[in-house]
Amino acid sequence: MTNPIALVLGAIILALVFVDWQLFDWTYGLFLARKFAELLEWIAFWR
Repeated sequence: MTNPIALVLGAIILALVFVDWQLFDWTYGLFLARKFAELLEWIAFWR
């Protein structure tokens, strides 16, 4: 991955986090964080 691609992806992620904060009051970010935590638990079980 080149530096420009990494910077663009980082900017997109930051923009999405900002939109989630401003428009949706962390609703989707919280949902994704909970699902990611469940996924990590599931992966740890199969390890």
